[in-house]
Amino acid sequence: MKKISILGSTGSIGTQTLDVVAMHPDQFQVEGLSAGANVDLLVEQARQFRPRKVSVGTKELADRIANDLPAGTQLYYGSEGLIEVAANTDADTVVTAVMGSVGLRSTLAALEAGKHIGLANKETLVTAGHLVTSLAKKRRLSLLPIDSEHSAILQCMNGEPERNVSRITLTASGGSFRNLTREQLSDVTVEDALKHPNWSMGAKITIDSATMVNKGLEVIEARWLFDLEYDQIDVLLHPESIIHSYVEFVDTSIVAQLGNPDMRVPIQYALTYPDRLPSPAQRLSLAQIGSLHFKEMDYDRYPSLRLAFECGKMGGTATTAFNAANEVAVARFLQGEISFLHIDRIIEQVIERHSSIALPDLGTIEQCDREVRELASRL
Repeated sequence: MKKISILGSTGSIGTQTLDVVAMHPDQFQVEGLSAGANVDLLVEQARQFRPRKVSVGTKELADRIANDLPAGTQLYYGSEGLIEVAANTDADTVVTAVMGSVGLRSTLAALEAGKHIGLANKETLVTAGHLVTSLAKKRRLSLLPIDSEHSAILQCMNGEPERNVSRITLTASGGSFRNLTREQLSDVTVEDALKHPNWSMGAKITIDSATMVNKGLEVIEARWLFDLEYDQIDVLLHPESIIHSYVEFVDTSIVAQLGNPDMRVPIQYALTYPDRLPSPAQRLSLAQIGSLHFKEMDYDRYPSLRLAFECGKMGGTATTAFNAANEVAVARFLQGEISFLHIDRIIEQVIERHSSIALPDLGTIEQCDREVRELASRL
């Protein structure tokens, strides 16, 4: 039986991870759960799965639920609580499903403690890919992707020598506004942006999908996960989200991974790798779908995706700055402070002003993150 902890258990990935666990109770045991502010759902999860440790965002929230948890479940809070759940349980694997750069320290702590990682927090590799991958390699631990695109690449590469890989292509749905021109985006609302046509996700990642920042983060993540150069990574618009990504080999053969959009499939594969189990996902019928569509990426339409490639090639703290600027800009858009198009503009302004530092240590990364957030909040 595999023992797991889930960081961000009340979010979209976290709840779907627990769906997988519930379907295979003889395969998984939940050791730890962490949440931010959704403590009512966390209590429900704790009562169902009986973890040994849980953590919430603040002491006030911890005090609120202290008497509602099952006997034997220890309660923690704050950043120290997140690290406690990540590193100090008997879990074999930690699913990192918290949103944003807050997941970095807890992921590093889990690796230091000898845990394999099911990675749904792409910002961890975006902000500190060199630190995370080198530590995982040093400890001989797995970084198994939960993003559908990276899971697809992992499955397509399975068993193939790295020298046989020519390039990879990440597919992109295009998000909420894929049928609108850039000029038509001037007056779109938060409510419009949150209506993703294919996937059910949290607010931040749904906005990132609409700006294509999410795909930019995935490009940077793919570089670290699969040890590729940026010139070996392509992005292709594919509105149906049936081909989740594909790999082209040196002999021009292409291997793709297909399936209906359902995050429980890549989640389960990360938990069972290299084995497979029956899935609750709906089976794919290509005959029923009838046709699939593809379109080359327009980097003028999605300027932040172009910036992600540029920051990735710059390396160092450039990707940290890119991520931090986007997190602040998206938060400001969701709060109604800025328009949708200003998200791209704020990221661009930050990168124009940023002087990248090569091979930064953790302290330098966190200082860069703080400074960029302060700048992005004023632009």
